[in-house]
Amino acid sequence: MLNSYCVATYRCFDEKADFTKKARGIAVGLTVGSWTDLPEAKKAEMQRHLGIVLDVQEHEPASGAPASDRYADIQIAYPDANFSRDIPALLVTVFGKLSMDGRIKLIDLSFSDSFLSAFPGPKFGIQGVRSLLGVQDRPLLMSIFKSVIGHDLSTLREQFYLQARGGVDLIKDDEILFENPLTPIEKRVEICMQAAAQAEQETGQKLLYAVNLTGPTFSLLDQARKAIDAGANALLFNVLAYGFDVLSELSRHPDVKVPIMAHPALAGAFYPSPHHGISANVLLGKLLRLAGADLSLFPSPYGSVVMPREENMAIKEVLLTEKASDYTVSTARLQAAGALVDAAEQRDAAELKLKTSFPVPSAGIHPGLVPLILRDFGDQVVVNAGGGIHGHPMGTIAGGQAFRQAIDACLAGESLRTYAERHPELKAAIEAWGIKE
Repeated sequence: MLNSYCVATYRCFDEKADFTKKARGIAVGLTVGSWTDLPEAKKAEMQRHLGIVLDVQEHEPASGAPASDRYADIQIAYPDANFSRDIPALLVTVFGKLSMDGRIKLIDLSFSDSFLSAFPGPKFGIQGVRSLLGVQDRPLLMSIFKSVIGHDLSTLREQFYLQARGGVDLIKDDEILFENPLTPIEKRVEICMQAAAQAEQETGQKLLYAVNLTGPTFSLLDQARKAIDAGANALLFNVLAYGFDVLSELSRHPDVKVPIMAHPALAGAFYPSPHHGISANVLLGKLLRLAGADLSLFPSPYGSVVMPREENMAIKEVLLTEKASDYTVSTARLQAAGALVDAAEQRDAAELKLKTSFPVPSAGIHPGLVPLILRDFGDQVVVNAGGGIHGHPMGTIAGGQAFRQAIDACLAGESLRTYAERHPELKAAIEAWGIKE
């Protein structure tokens, strides 16, 4: 019987293990459970459910390195017949109990065409977000509320207005701002969108406000409707706390007619260890895009909560790629490993059908870092600032203007220092935080 497969790639560390034997054990143990003990007639029946070892690449420790550095990258193909077409089912299949089996990390996932077809992906994507804002020719700028807990609506409105007046394209709630009597979601949206309208009259610039969607899981859709009815034009969502499937259901629901921004809260429990967890490009890249995030926040390599640059670039690649080969499984490799592949279901497509998602490197960003951000991400990026706007020596409005000036300087091919001689807001930011180019 023909089949289709999703493929998991693991990095497994062990000083003495037979990695080929380990790979076979994973392929069998996470699928049919036992193979050699099955009668031949039963094997024929169970073949379509059996995992397949595609590759085992062993790496011995470098000279002088400890024996514990020995590892192998192992690729296992899992039949789609074993799980339903949802992200929780896939993750439990490929990494559920295996995640507790010593030093092993899930470093990549590829999907069958059949599995991918269950996910529409981002509803808006990069182009949709740009169209809402009317901005096509530059990176976007976002700012973050700071000091929101305990403040009333008037204070929140003032802080929102100052950010909007500085020329930012997006403003997001703090991820720890939950429902409370001082700033309930519908009132918060109402007063912030009033401030956005006031700023737009003065600057001519549209703005998206990503209000934090929170509450018990089964009330989230009603909360989203409440926010959108009040005028919200974007949502912020703590995906890892609620689950990828919740994001997927929200993003595809017809009543959720606004972009969704995915926050990485709790991601540090999954990706930083080289020996455990799920790699950042899978966690904050592939799975978020698949589940429908229009924008994905993650720690930058430049600021206060640092992620290594190569991990940032891996996230960027999977959020922005339009190549199906970066997401799908090679039919030829499956066939070479003995899989009976349905070519109609598992083809090597040329173009990925998912819309692209905006990468949003975050934490500790100031105007002097803009050249690095644009060097690494190009113009398909959201520059995300908090203290770099609110902490500007000339105030919050000047903070936003300094970032816009830094972006303009980079696009014009001019150094920040030279550009700052004609722009006092940028000059003050450079004097406060310096430049990294």
